[in-house]
Amino acid sequence: MTVYFIGAGPGAPDLITVRGLRLIERCPVCLYAGSLVPEEIVKAAPEDAIVKDTAPMHLDEIVADMIAAHERGEDVARVHSGDPSIYGAIAEQMRRLDAAGVPYDVVPGVPAFAATAARLKTELTLPEIAQTVIVTRTEMKASSMPEFETLDILGRSRATLAIHLSIRNLAHIRDTLTPYYGEDCPVVIAYRSTWPDELFIRTTLKDMAEEVRKAKITRTALVLVGKVFGHVEFRDSDLYNADFSHVLRNVGKKKKVASR
Repeated sequence: MTVYFIGAGPGAPDLITVRGLRLIERCPVCLYAGSLVPEEIVKAAPEDAIVKDTAPMHLDEIVADMIAAHERGEDVARVHSGDPSIYGAIAEQMRRLDAAGVPYDVVPGVPAFAATAARLKTELTLPEIAQTVIVTRTEMKASSMPEFETLDILGRSRATLAIHLSIRNLAHIRDTLTPYYGEDCPVVIAYRSTWPDELFIRTTLKDMAEEVRKAKITRTALVLVGKVFGHVEFRDSDLYNADFSHVLRNVGKKKKVASR
C-alpha cells in the first residue's frame, strides 16, 4: 500500500501528467483539495473508490484517512493542485506518514507559474533581460517569511518574480518593488490560469492594485512581475547561433572520414 501525492496541475484536466492520471484511475481511495482541483480530474477514480474532498478537513483528519487505508491495504491518491512541491503542504503530511510507517511517493505536476507563462506565450528567461525566476510569496497572517526571504531582499535581484498567495497584499508588493523595478514595470495578474473562467490582467506595478480592485479578484491569483512581460528587445540566445559550438555541434570542424 502506498500514498501517492499527485500534482494535478494548474486547473485544466488535460494538464495532469500521464503518471498522475493512471494512479488516480487505479487507486481505491482518492483524497483531493476540492477548492483547487477540478472534479473532472478525480472522476477518473474507479467507480467504487472512496473519493473525498479534504477542503473542510484538518491535517490530522486527512492523515487518519490515509492510515486507515494503509491498514486496509489500499493505495491512496492524494491529489493536490499545481505541483505538490510548491506550497503544497505535503511535508507535514509526509512527516506524519513517516511516523506511522506508511510508505508514500510524489508525482510532480505542472506549476501555475509555468502554465501561466505558456498561456501568455511568454518566456520567463530572456537573454540579458532575466535569467532567474524567483517563486515566492509575501508574509500574510497564515505564514511568516524567513528573515532573508523578504520581498525587499528578493526584489533587489530584479529577477522575474512569480508571487503566490498574495493577491490581497498588492500595496505592499507595489511599495516594496517600485524602488528596484520602477513603477512602470510590467505585471501580469493571472486569475485561475487554465480554468474555463481564467483571466489575465496586463498592468504595471503602479496600477495593478486598482486594476485588481476593478476586476473584483480576491483569491486564486498569481502575481507575475518582470521586464519579460513587456515588449522588450532582447538578443538571440547563443545556443542555436550558427557560430556557437557545443558538445553536440562542433562549428568549423570537418567530419573525419575513416581511412580504408
